[in-house]
Amino acid sequence: MIPSSPDDKDFPWWLLIVVATGAYLFWQVFTVEVYSRVLDTLTRGIWVTVYVTIVAYFSACVIGLGLAVAAMSRSLILRQAARLYVEVVRGIPIIVLLLYVAFVLAPAMVAGWNWVAGWNWVADALGFDPIRTRDFSLLWRAVIALTIAYSSFLAEVFRAGLQSVDQGQIEAAEALGLNRWQRFRHIVFPQAFRTILPPLGNDFVAMVKDSSLVSVLGVTDVTQLGKVLAAGNFRYFETYNVVALVYLTMTITLSLGLRRFEKYLRQRPDVRADF
Repeated sequence: MIPSSPDDKDFPWWLLIVVATGAYLFWQVFTVEVYSRVLDTLTRGIWVTVYVTIVAYFSACVIGLGLAVAAMSRSLILRQAARLYVEVVRGIPIIVLLLYVAFVLAPAMVAGWNWVAGWNWVADALGFDPIRTRDFSLLWRAVIALTIAYSSFLAEVFRAGLQSVDQGQIEAAEALGLNRWQRFRHIVFPQAFRTILPPLGNDFVAMVKDSSLVSVLGVTDVTQLGKVLAAGNFRYFETYNVVALVYLTMTITLSLGLRRFEKYLRQRPDVRADF
């Protein structure tokens, strides 16, 4: 069972302040024309932000889990390869990684595909246009960059959670005849899940905020639309107030939802994270 923290017993005065402030700002948004126009413009970017966050995060979870398993493998090559990936990627700022993927890795991927598949030769023979770097959308370049960045962070989260499971239980499962996949599925991961849930949730909230970095590539998310709108109407105060309100609404809602889920797991120790 996950122990409760001291602030679980405190009255959430901070939440009361946030709700009151948010209610006032939303009242401003729906009653003041300037704020309403800003929100109407930013609404188109909210879906881009949500899409980038969800796709990149769950892709990073899959890769991160694979890296964690590789880091705990009996193979020296797999362990060293996983460690190399994690240490190198974690040492690069996300904004630099975004630019690198967008303007270095993406063109290299297109060139590699054309070389391997011989696409340009086939395209010429059939009269189709060849694949060019500009055909690789900036949105997907941003998703790939965030996936690469967060997979290195999540790999360490998964590794710590998997290693927290008592070795005696794994040995007992092995003695009962369970193979490695069965031990992982029925013994290791369900127990590790409770340990890794809080940091996974924190990283998901962080991904929502870091998704704003895709605006440097011109992806029309909330931040990019806010930047373009403010440059056009010169209402920086109103525009960035709404931008901040949109992000705060998403992140605080997610944080509260995750806290409720963690509390539910504490109250229901019989719930398993099996799959």
